[in-house]
Amino acid sequence: MNTSLTTKYLEIQGVAQSFKTKKGPFCALQNVNLTVAKGEFVALIGHSGCGKSTLLNLLAGLTTPTQGTLLCANREIAGPGPERAVVFQNHSLLPWLTCFENVYLAVERVFAATESKAQLKARVDAVLAMVGLSAAAQKRPGEISGGMKQRVGIARALSMEPKVLLLDEPFGALDALTRAKLQDELLQIVANTQSTVVMVTHDVDEAVLLSDKIVMMTNGPSATIGEVLSVDLPRPRNRVALAESPQYLHYRKAVIDFLYTRQAHVEKAA
Repeated sequence: MNTSLTTKYLEIQGVAQSFKTKKGPFCALQNVNLTVAKGEFVALIGHSGCGKSTLLNLLAGLTTPTQGTLLCANREIAGPGPERAVVFQNHSLLPWLTCFENVYLAVERVFAATESKAQLKARVDAVLAMVGLSAAAQKRPGEISGGMKQRVGIARALSMEPKVLLLDEPFGALDALTRAKLQDELLQIVANTQSTVVMVTHDVDEAVLLSDKIVMMTNGPSATIGEVLSVDLPRPRNRVALAESPQYLHYRKAVIDFLYTRQAHVEKAA
């Protein structure tokens, strides 16, 4: 783990989230407390319905907690902001725009008041190069693969120079080889940008490979944090070398034990 991660950057204090339903109030989260250091990579993992995405939406400012407070850099999160960028599993690209234009929209919104069009274009070019998409800049989403679409989504998020990157299972719909390639690229991008990252995942290996800290959620409803596991593996990380690492296998086993023994979950039929 990065020993320089010492300052509180994201703080979740006594957060609860309930939703109104036809059957009455539904409590998705209760008594959630978490601190994320600046530059830390945190994975949220748990079974379906444990409130992982709900918690990410709260950090993004897309929803407001029923109880409690969320802070970013000592300021209360009261709504969306460019310092917190979100990448969803569904890339949400505008299909009639090129890859360049999809990213340019985000850059323009954040920097147009202070930078020239040439500077904005340079920003887009730089971030597309960072994710390996320079050659596809003028292609539309319908002309590129699923993995490339996710790269555009990541590029769009990075283009705003966010302090916090919020990822909601961004590789969940991809095939295994594409997923592994993008995981490796994400490791490199985060190392270069020093972003603080919170990522929702269902994948145990993904959580251990990428994270400094794994936050394991109890089953819903009324889900909360069951355990926080610090992942003390040196960076940069190599998936081939880690596959036979006793430390890696120890962390992997700890997460599997939590999910499938202590939080054994039977999916209810619809």
